[in-house]
Amino acid sequence: MSIEPEAPASPEQRRHPAVIATAIALPVALLVGVIVAAVTVSGSGTRPPEALGPVDAPLADSSDCATLLAGLPAALGDYDAADLVDPAPIGARAWAPGDETSDPVVLRCGLPRPNGFDVASSLQVINGVQWFEVSGADSGIDASTWYAVDRAVYVALTVPNGSGPTPLQDASNAISATLPQTALDPAPLQ
Repeated sequence: MSIEPEAPASPEQRRHPAVIATAIALPVALLVGVIVAAVTVSGSGTRPPEALGPVDAPLADSSDCATLLAGLPAALGDYDAADLVDPAPIGARAWAPGDETSDPVVLRCGLPRPNGFDVASSLQVINGVQWFEVSGADSGIDASTWYAVDRAVYVALTVPNGSGPTPLQDASNAISATLPQTALDPAPLQ
């Protein structure tokens, strides 16, 4: 039994390297394009859920807080509703900007009277809600926490510096629409 040597391929049977490269590159490029289009169309962000630690909020599970939370908008200015890490604190919500490195806006409902809120405190009225501001500058925090002090429950909104007035205005609108105004209850002067 003799084995005959294979005849060399004719020029018609040989594939040019450019044809082979194109045959491989086209499906890969198509696959990458489909993946990019799917991510773009879905709009799913890559921002992880926000982790909020526990705070003293004795009325967080009150009907007033439930009513407020149900009436909050999906966006506060340029900040969109964010998921929270489980277990999420009762009475808390967060909104995050598209930028993963920026801090979120955080709302907490049902808190006790804020420290420093007394009869001499300066208040700011925004869209019908009286707010008491606690700046984070003294603590080295690049945010301010605003407390709605004229409702049956205290509501805190922590807003990163530089976020503009819209998150506070939008939160004020939701508070005005869901919680009736009550008399102020500041602490006496010490």
